[in-house]
Amino acid sequence: MFKVLERIFKDKLATEKISLAGSDRYRGPIEGSADGDVLKACAAVCPVKAFAVSGEDYTIDYKKCIFCGRCVEACANKVINESGLQHKHEDALPVLLESGQEVLQDVLKEKLGRSLHVRHLDAGSCNACDFEMGAMSNPVYDLHRYGVHFVASPRHADMLMVTGVVTRNLEQALKMSYDALPEPRLVMACGACAAGGETYGDTYAVVGAADKVVPVDLYVPGCPPRPTAMIMGLLAAADMLKEKMK
Repeated sequence: MFKVLERIFKDKLATEKISLAGSDRYRGPIEGSADGDVLKACAAVCPVKAFAVSGEDYTIDYKKCIFCGRCVEACANKVINESGLQHKHEDALPVLLESGQEVLQDVLKEKLGRSLHVRHLDAGSCNACDFEMGAMSNPVYDLHRYGVHFVASPRHADMLMVTGVVTRNLEQALKMSYDALPEPRLVMACGACAAGGETYGDTYAVVGAADKVVPVDLYVPGCPPRPTAMIMGLLAAADMLKEKMK
């Protein structure tokens, strides 16, 4: 917080340049090798069951992963480590696999010839993703420079942006919102709850991930995702929407 205030007083408020290279603080995918017993110890500490072991191999479900780093700590950084920014995992957000170029303001106009309209639906979140989503509209991230607009009704939207694990109380609302979207339509599951559904476990009040209720086209992992990751997802959605419009 103090660094933000220092920057504001010193440089005034500057809009951040969004790059496909991702954040400098991106910790990277989980990499390494070990015998089965060590890997089982890693899997045992995963709070969302994203770390799965099969024999001497393991897989990470990045839709569920909250990037807490407990698996790395459990293995004492000897056999598994977080690899760093230069490597991108194939299951991560597709647009993040690209690197090095700055996102230009007219990218949506070139892809769609118009703006992208999004309807946000909180299906049962803790509001962390929603706070980060709100930050996209501030002068730092300035989402509107890309031509992305949030609308009040799914009938006016190209895409439904879902946050939170789907609760039973909001399952019907999610279905009705999806049905109200005009064709062609997209759904983005934003955050570990909507993408993976394991954050709150299995209870009588929880349905789970968004794709258990409606078809999901795009996943943005994280707990919560950074505003830049959400913006990358929205811009990637333009490519998918363009393909559906053909």
